[in-house]
Amino acid sequence: MTNGQLCISLNTSPSRVEVLYTKKSGGQIKAKLGYRTTNGGSTYGPTETISTGDREVQTWTMSYRCDIDWKGLIKVEGQGTFETPWATC
Repeated sequence: MTNGQLCISLNTSPSRVEVLYTKKSGGQIKAKLGYRTTNGGSTYGPTETISTGDREVQTWTMSYRCDIDWKGLIKVEGQGTFETPWATC
């Protein structure tokens, strides 16, 4: 992604999955953050309006599995879906 940085973080205390996007340049977008795992299926949060300088975080508080890999997603209206590399515990 040339206009921002997308990250996924697997956290403890409490156990949660976070997907973070920092918009560094370009025009305002409408997008939703999500994740996907190697065992299939994608999950997204609500659509947000994101402007340059904004930092959006979507958090899922849950026990996550370490026997699968995780990928952060951002689905941008009119532009498609972008993703992080696979993350492991």
